[in-house]
Amino acid sequence: MNSTGYNKNYVFSAACAGMLLFGIVMISLGSILPEVTDKFQLNDAQAGILLTLLPSGILLGSLVFGPLADWLSYKHVLVSGSILTFIGLEGLVFTELSSVLHLSVLCIGAGGGMLNGITNSLVSAISEEDHSANLSVLGVFFGVGALLTPVVLGSLKGIYDFEWIFTWLGLLIVLPVLFFLLIRFPKSTETMGVPIKPALKMVKDPLLLLFGFILFFQSGIEGLTNNWTTTYLENVKEINAANALFLLSSFVGALTVARIVLGKILRIFIPFQVLLVSLLVTLAGCFSWVFGSTYFVLIIGVVCIGTGLAAGFPVVLGYIGQTYTQFSSTAFSIAITIALIGNVVTNFVMGQVSEYYGVKVLPYFMIVELVIVIVILQIVRNKYQNKLNKNSNNVSNTMA
Repeated sequence: MNSTGYNKNYVFSAACAGMLLFGIVMISLGSILPEVTDKFQLNDAQAGILLTLLPSGILLGSLVFGPLADWLSYKHVLVSGSILTFIGLEGLVFTELSSVLHLSVLCIGAGGGMLNGITNSLVSAISEEDHSANLSVLGVFFGVGALLTPVVLGSLKGIYDFEWIFTWLGLLIVLPVLFFLLIRFPKSTETMGVPIKPALKMVKDPLLLLFGFILFFQSGIEGLTNNWTTTYLENVKEINAANALFLLSSFVGALTVARIVLGKILRIFIPFQVLLVSLLVTLAGCFSWVFGSTYFVLIIGVVCIGTGLAAGFPVVLGYIGQTYTQFSSTAFSIAITIALIGNVVTNFVMGQVSEYYGVKVLPYFMIVELVIVIVILQIVRNKYQNKLNKNSNNVSNTMA
């Protein structure tokens, strides 16, 4: 335990457990959608509404976690997000009512959004340096949950029904919650109420908005890759369904492995430079989709895209954590909310564009977004440096 009253290793472990939980529950719902559809006799439109509630809940959780953390504490939000997730999972199991089903999915999303946001904010808060590197390591645990969950659920489906699986999955959440309750966390801002005025001021901050718009497009590109890759490979590149799914899994695997490596790289090199190189690697992967036709070239492209996208969130959130120290959780909440909106908007626009021009536009669409991100990154880099110089001058004047 350090002089601040908490053990950094325990707190970091708690954040990793929360992120792992987020990865597990976010993938789990999609894995059992056919069973849920059969149980509640949902048609395609009703199933679509159900799937819309999940990202809506994530958006809601991402919007509120920051102000709540700055008002209350990291522990309150971490425990609350876990309990919401638990309620949602158990609601899926025990309800027979469609209204409760919808509320349960919304709870899973809201709990997940809170877990995702608060774990990133927490790791940034305990990182005196190497914010981006530590956030990259944290992101690995989402990848582990997302990669292992389909395998585990797939192996259990033939033995147990989904109600049994989700009952125990929900009960497993009790273990990390007990851990959260037993350990000490760093103090957040702990204002006398929800910090509305600081939040409104931050929303107008040009630098924070620019950081947010980098994540807007970053999240959009990740969403396009997750949602459209198999369709593009099957329809445009004529890859069979099984191989297309393997390529999609390779994207998640590359993203996870890259974040492990970034945990070391970001401690050595300037994060802005790492992010720029990563964006260029992603760009190369997109061009390989445009011009490649063989399976080997396409898998190289997928790996490049996964590797390149790994740095975006850790680097940007790391800089936000270093810049907005007083209300860091609120700043994280604003940036992550902008990112989630970007995911929704980008996928919607892609759907509209592909309706007229076909899914072949996917890599071109991603290339355009990457170029925009590179331009914004250069603007942010200059503004960030100017802000550091201004703060340094203010400190010097105060000391004089």
